[in-house]
Amino acid sequence: MIRKLQTTALALALVAALPFAAEAQQKKDSVVIGMVLEPPGLDATAGAAAAIGEITQYNVYEGLTKVNGDGSVTPLLASSWTVSPDVKTYTFKLLSGVKFQDGEPFSSGDVKFSFERAAAADSTNKLKAFFQSMAKVEAPDPGTVAVTFKDAAPDAPFQFGLSSAVIVDAKSAPTNATKPTGTGPFKFDNWVKGSSVVLSKWDGYRDAGKIKLVKVTFRFINDQAAQVAALLAGDVDAFPRFGGVQSVEQFKADPRFQVTVGGTEGKTIMSINNKRKPLDDVRVRRALAHAVDRKAIIDGAMNGYGAPIGSHYVPLDPGYIDLTGTYPYDPEKAKALLKEAGVATPLKLTLTLPPPGYARQGGEIIAAELAKVGVEAKIENVEWAQWLSGVFKDKNYDLTIISHVEPMDLTTVYADPNYYIQYDSQAFRDIMHKANTTVDLAERKIYLGEAQRLLASDAVNVFLFQLQQITVANAKLKGLWKDSPVFANDMSAVYWE
Repeated sequence: MIRKLQTTALALALVAALPFAAEAQQKKDSVVIGMVLEPPGLDATAGAAAAIGEITQYNVYEGLTKVNGDGSVTPLLASSWTVSPDVKTYTFKLLSGVKFQDGEPFSSGDVKFSFERAAAADSTNKLKAFFQSMAKVEAPDPGTVAVTFKDAAPDAPFQFGLSSAVIVDAKSAPTNATKPTGTGPFKFDNWVKGSSVVLSKWDGYRDAGKIKLVKVTFRFINDQAAQVAALLAGDVDAFPRFGGVQSVEQFKADPRFQVTVGGTEGKTIMSINNKRKPLDDVRVRRALAHAVDRKAIIDGAMNGYGAPIGSHYVPLDPGYIDLTGTYPYDPEKAKALLKEAGVATPLKLTLTLPPPGYARQGGEIIAAELAKVGVEAKIENVEWAQWLSGVFKDKNYDLTIISHVEPMDLTTVYADPNYYIQYDSQAFRDIMHKANTTVDLAERKIYLGEAQRLLASDAVNVFLFQLQQITVANAKLKGLWKDSPVFANDMSAVYWE
């Protein structure tokens, strides 16, 4: 009788364990990825938010080339390419037999459509200036596309691998913001606003057999405490660009997790509206730079995770020069500059802060530091959509804190006087034209150094620190990027051990 009861109890235990066993089995081919910010849309060719690429790049959409986790550039929708001696014309041979997820065939006509659409007058593409630097895009046959630039374009293969340069189909382009359609290994399933986006493996993908995951869920968790709780509970399997920096040591000590710390292209800055008075006076901007203690911000807001920067460049970038000594923390110098500029104190400004911890927590520290020199920075916390509409689009702000994560974006951010920073310098534009068109690497580094120095001298923004990539993940999850040369969560090589 005792043996019968034991057998029954064991059977009941096994039955009770079945759902958990099934869940564990399911997790081996599905994954939940945590993200800090929810994107405003899912069209990578029309929006500025980096969160779009975090979900869609290399998963749903693909470009001619791919920027890999180590920063190398390899073919993606192109099988190969050749370059003319003057480095103006790139001729791509395209993969054959590729289809979009709506069944439409991929061809050179789609490349031509995508690039000309990105260069159009009404384009909102982040790389609009890059596409407008093209003289022509030709599609002599379905498997060949030739792109000719007005000037030499040595960085074009890298640019073609960015999220804004993905190839879209004319038929699905109008609805990509809500229903993204590409040629990648995962197709869009659904988007629960405020919660998550779900992708599933696309069986029509050309290398579907190499894709190990059948389902990827991107879950949006802005609150740092909630990020920690979700990881500990197993509700999230990995959190690239983890925001709970105060909890990193806790996860390092827990064998259930793996923690990696890598570099990113994130230039974290206090952006200044250069056309707002009195911020249009370089002495006022220099005063702000002297009033801010980078180390205090890195320690207080990022728990020490961050490398100080003195211009809009990070140590990973070719041609980087250390300009962190240009504006040492010097409150007395800041006060003197404000007085020299004829600014009556207290100077009242707004400090608009989007959701990330580096902005909200860093903003509190900066506001306290500015108060010491006679600047009252009124903090306005906004959601990401409000930041995009009010700051980025309407330029209705004095100061804000943001991390620009696009690589090689000096031209995009500072050569356009209508960009939200509103920096207008012909000298800078001339330098960047030389940097972008020279084919001599050593010469290019010289120009890039000049560009960095000019931005620092003009105190265009208060340059704070390089955003580091902290990833906390289940110890059994493999294939995640350590570094982020581009802000992407490439799921094509991710698998469970």
